[in-house]
Amino acid sequence: MKAEQFFNQKSIVDLSFFNFRNAITAAYFADENLEILRVNDNFRSFFPILGNVVNAPLLDVLEQLRIPGEQIDTFVATLKEEGCVLLPHVEISTGGEDRVFSLMSAITHDDGFSYLNGVQGQFVDRTAEWRLKREREDLLEQKIRDRELIEAKSRELESLATRLAKYLSPQIYESIFSDRSEQPVTHSRKNLTIFFSDIVQFTDLSDTLEPERLALVINSYLSEMSSIAIECGGTIDKFIGDAIMVFFGDPESEGEFEDALKCVEMAIRMRSRISELQKYWNKHGVPRGLRVRMGIATGYCTVGNFGSDLRLDYTVLGSPVNLAARLQSIADPDCILVDETTQSLIEEQVETAIRGETIPKGFARAINYFEVSDFKSSAHRADRQQLSHIGNRVEVNVIDSTDIRAAIEELRQIQLKFEERFASSDSDSD
Repeated sequence: MKAEQFFNQKSIVDLSFFNFRNAITAAYFADENLEILRVNDNFRSFFPILGNVVNAPLLDVLEQLRIPGEQIDTFVATLKEEGCVLLPHVEISTGGEDRVFSLMSAITHDDGFSYLNGVQGQFVDRTAEWRLKREREDLLEQKIRDRELIEAKSRELESLATRLAKYLSPQIYESIFSDRSEQPVTHSRKNLTIFFSDIVQFTDLSDTLEPERLALVINSYLSEMSSIAIECGGTIDKFIGDAIMVFFGDPESEGEFEDALKCVEMAIRMRSRISELQKYWNKHGVPRGLRVRMGIATGYCTVGNFGSDLRLDYTVLGSPVNLAARLQSIADPDCILVDETTQSLIEEQVETAIRGETIPKGFARAINYFEVSDFKSSAHRADRQQLSHIGNRVEVNVIDSTDIRAAIEELRQIQLKFEERFASSDSDSD
């Protein structure tokens, strides 16, 4: 005889469910057939839309709570296979709001009281946790969107800065973007070395060449000259058609002696580079090549931003600027002329020869001018970078001197292609 025969079934079931009556969770007890026998008060308050669910099938209750069928199938299969189940995220709409619960259930077994065998479970309200998690996820998503927006804006600004850098000398660009303050524009008086150059008979050349060829020739010329100017520490003031204006001594200076030497070194390197590129320009419609004349003058100038509220130009003003331009205009093709002041600064290291005197327009007295040959030191001349090579069978002209490594890699690729062809021809002959 079993003990359960001496006890009232309803009383035992009520007693076994006692601990869940006042639980903060929505608890239920169902028999082995998943028919609900007991629910606590919180179950009724959590799900008022269900009404009286006692003696109702648990699966029907889950359907009434609009739990997705996939979750219900998972609930039944897991409970049957493992004896317990946890659905960590069950979304239920009740009381006019969406809430999130965890559903935990387990099969109960009691040898002494068979009517306690069934399924016992509870809905745990996770709405607050879910909302907090969702807020964190929303914040994280917003943070990711903000970061992506910042990165996109940064790329736009970087692209804009890169494009803007092409319109400014590197020194001017750096001074603008490193100065975060809104200081009023100031001007200063400095001893500078000014350089001017232009292409001989460029007007005739521009009238005869097609626009595309003209752009190719002039852009290659200006690119190479700009690279040399920057490498020598010059500040590129402006391009005026084919003319180039560069000055040394601002915004950085190593002293008037070094500034003058760097300017002359730049001019000599430009002249050498122009000679190297003659055959390249010949192939692109300039049969007589490009002939360039250059003028250099040293003296005190006013340097700073000049212009209007709408547009400013960082440039230099003063008689040395005018003198450099005048010397350039009277120079012979491929000739570098310097004034007396510059010559006095460089004469110990640079070979120069007096070429005459002139009274430039706007000047009251005659000015002696000198022609620059080269630096006196053979070691100095040997250190210069040669970007062309003419051999017995191969002629190499590096057009873009700003990326020598790329040129070397291109030569390697050419070597590999020739070696492949050579190997292929050998195999065919065999």
